[in-house]
Amino acid sequence: MLTIESLSKSYNSGDKALTDVNITLPKGQVVALIGPSGAGKSTLIRCVNRLVEPTQGKIFLADTPITQLNSGQLRAARRRMGMIFQDYALIDRLSVMENVLSGYLGYSGFWRSFLRRYPQDVITEAFRLLERVGLESFIDKRADELSGGQRQRVGIARALLQNPQILLVDEPTASLDPKTSRQIMRLIKELCAERQLSAIINIHDVSLAQQFADRIIGLKSGQVVFDGQPDALDTDMLTLIYGEEDWNPQTDNDDEKEAPVHSSKPMMMSSKAALV
Repeated sequence: MLTIESLSKSYNSGDKALTDVNITLPKGQVVALIGPSGAGKSTLIRCVNRLVEPTQGKIFLADTPITQLNSGQLRAARRRMGMIFQDYALIDRLSVMENVLSGYLGYSGFWRSFLRRYPQDVITEAFRLLERVGLESFIDKRADELSGGQRQRVGIARALLQNPQILLVDEPTASLDPKTSRQIMRLIKELCAERQLSAIINIHDVSLAQQFADRIIGLKSGQVVFDGQPDALDTDMLTLIYGEEDWNPQTDNDDEKEAPVHSSKPMMMSSKAALV
């Protein structure tokens, strides 16, 4: 589905954000990118849809050579790449429905978008997606009236309205509390399974990455230093990625303790669970 070959990104200052990155992502796989701040995780995601221009290397989405497309071809290719942002990237004064429908802008002409005229089947799909992410009762609310978790759900529905082949997800839980973070990651995982979508998720929370990703890629100083299954990410590898630290679970922070789990499998909560 996605192939990244010898990808590098250098800036005019001489700093290297990425160095010789090679990744193959099959259809339907959810990959978590982990690593310290400045490791190149966000840069990598933005190179895939060329919000950041790579210095060298090749990127293919299926058979489409993303790095070789002109501006018109790139606009068309971006329809197939749904982007979910850390800061949600919603228009606060618009309603939830209007924000979701903005995901169709890549398909509609300027005047249709300006006048907010969308095909009926697109509107119907937007309603369906909002129900799926648990926001059917928030359709007419302004975006600035929503909580962080609700805003992220709007962003997910907007990305899916594009009918993408891959999701590019940049720190989806950075501003969320632990419970809501798990709900959002669970929702993304479920939606990818339902739609056979691939996803690359830049995430700082290693435990969430291990719980919800099929595969973990660890970046350090712009280079891939780990690429494997979540259960292969041991303390030695965490030390390689992040540096020396006591990686044993901490027990001295009562505020972040969770209730005991009585099953070895994570509980699958409904997407219509209480929203925070």
